[in-house]
Amino acid sequence: MPKSQSQARGRSTARKITKVTDVNGIAHVKSSFNNTMITITDLRGNVITWSSGGTTGVKGTRKGTAFAASQAAVQAAERAVESGLRKVEIWVRGPGAGRESAVRALQSSGLEVTGIKDITMIPHNGCRQTKRRHM
Repeated sequence: MPKSQSQARGRSTARKITKVTDVNGIAHVKSSFNNTMITITDLRGNVITWSSGGTTGVKGTRKGTAFAASQAAVQAAERAVESGLRKVEIWVRGPGAGRESAVRALQSSGLEVTGIKDITMIPHNGCRQTKRRHM
């Protein structure tokens, strides 16, 4: 039996809109040097929506820019408001260029920001450093 065109391509592109019972949530902003990922969850940690520099249509090294991060934040915030979220606390992680612009975009997108927390991991001595050069 031959597959239809939509089955041959794989997953459908329509997103499921999850209605939120609670108006509070958490926006997780993970900003690396290569990309910025924004995941908006409820207070229990269930994902409501997510977006990244790559999902906004930007490719390659431009995914790690502040512009791509702000576009991803706006996209995620629009979907979160659509599903019923009103207030959000922002948790920022990582050293990338998109940190500040993603936070600013979330603040101006219609979501009320209740707080901003930096949860970047800091090593307690971590990996061994490279040997110093002898000149």
